[in-house]
Amino acid sequence: MLFQVEMDVKIPHGMDAAVLDDLKVRERVRAQDLQRTGVWRHLWRVVGQYRNTSIFDVGSAAELHDILMSLPLFPFMEIQVTALCRHPSSIHEDDR
Repeated sequence: MLFQVEMDVKIPHGMDAAVLDDLKVRERVRAQDLQRTGVWRHLWRVVGQYRNTSIFDVGSAAELHDILMSLPLFPFMEIQVTALCRHPSSIHEDDR
């Protein structure tokens, strides 16, 4: 199942810089691991914001929920999820 996931990161003002740096490093490692497995299929930064738009390929909404909760920055995110399906006018043979 494909999902579009929009993640808006809201870091609390005054968060300790060392704690934030550690969170960012762990977030990058987790995101890159998920990309290597093909689960996190696309990742785009939204210009001028601490926000991204991503495409996930997972077996279920519950699996996506667990993955999102595993992200180190999850406690500081506002997330919107949209389920996707193939458009009948697409010229591509698959969803990749």
